[in-house]
Amino acid sequence: MSKIDKVVLAYSGGLDTSVILKWIQQKYECEVIALTADLGQEEELSGLEDKARATGASKAYILDVQDEFARDFVFPALRANAVYEGRYLLGTSLARPLITKHMVQVARQEGAQAVAHGATGKGNDQVRFELAAMGLAPDLKTIAPWREWELKSRTDLIEFAKKNGIPVPVTQDKPYSCDRNLMHLSFEGGELEDPWQEPGPGTYTLTVPPEQAPDDPQVVEIDFQSGNPVAVDGISYPPAELIKTLNKIAGKHGIGRIDMVENRFVGMKSRGIYETPGGTVLHLAHRDLEGICMDREAMHIRDSLIPKYAQMVYNGFWYAPEREALQAMIDSGQTKVTGTVRIKLYKGQAYPLGRKSQYSLYNPAMATFEEDDVYDQADAAGFIRLQGLRLLARQSQKD
Repeated sequence: MSKIDKVVLAYSGGLDTSVILKWIQQKYECEVIALTADLGQEEELSGLEDKARATGASKAYILDVQDEFARDFVFPALRANAVYEGRYLLGTSLARPLITKHMVQVARQEGAQAVAHGATGKGNDQVRFELAAMGLAPDLKTIAPWREWELKSRTDLIEFAKKNGIPVPVTQDKPYSCDRNLMHLSFEGGELEDPWQEPGPGTYTLTVPPEQAPDDPQVVEIDFQSGNPVAVDGISYPPAELIKTLNKIAGKHGIGRIDMVENRFVGMKSRGIYETPGGTVLHLAHRDLEGICMDREAMHIRDSLIPKYAQMVYNGFWYAPEREALQAMIDSGQTKVTGTVRIKLYKGQAYPLGRKSQYSLYNPAMATFEEDDVYDQADAAGFIRLQGLRLLARQSQKD
């Protein structure tokens, strides 16, 4: 293997990535460039460049990719109605390919031979980072310190930090492992490792318990254009700002919180809490609008592929040809998903109240229970008879 002179590290400034930065320098005797992607995690990023340099980084990039994340990753998944195992809206899964994309770009710009991440050897993120890197730049090596080093615990990391003068505050261990971006906030660890244990109050950040939500409902209107949300209550927003706006509105009503045990790609089950207030409302509204705009058979074929699409994203195959091909098929059916959905938010639930579209396929003259000149009920007899022919034939086999 050729000598590694430069590495681009996905850097958050926390204990893990700070230790990783210094460890890579020592282990590989190379230059480390830190890259931080602002995905709307609402963390204080000021001073992060100085912190990375103080730890030994030769350069530190802090990139605001919030609109790119919403437009090019969250919205495509929204158009696909992507839900993993019927519940998870893929907030973390969607962020990793974007972070990797920018690591690769900086690696090319800086002449680096490798990228690095701080994902542990047990989770899905190591797979997502590395498959994305293979899909974008197979010539780059990926360094995963958690699979290489001798450090086995948080205590080991803190001791390493002390020995190497790493400016990381040593605080009491947080009970949860969290991941936050525009789309969601996830919690794992602590009491959540017992699937029977009720989540503690510390797992409420973007949402409130339904019993603490306002006693009065709130009605919002969401406008879509070709499957993408473009406005809330008649006000147009850039993609990231639109999600942030709905996060605040829906979160105060306790909407978008799930507690689930999911199947990780690496083979184990894991329990997590996900808060996805804005994304949940967008998903429900988009799905509702499709009911009035999409052809029945086109919708049903697409629906049969939702689990497969979600699995691709969850497992890290964002840049794989099958995901791209499926996305193209899905998007071809979204061109007329344009209109407005009115939704009531109340005590942890979102209820569509109405929908309208200039491309509506709904024909009141056909659907009415009153007299009409479009539909002749007598035609249904022959239709039903033809549909039942195979059932009649099957009965003859039993005689």
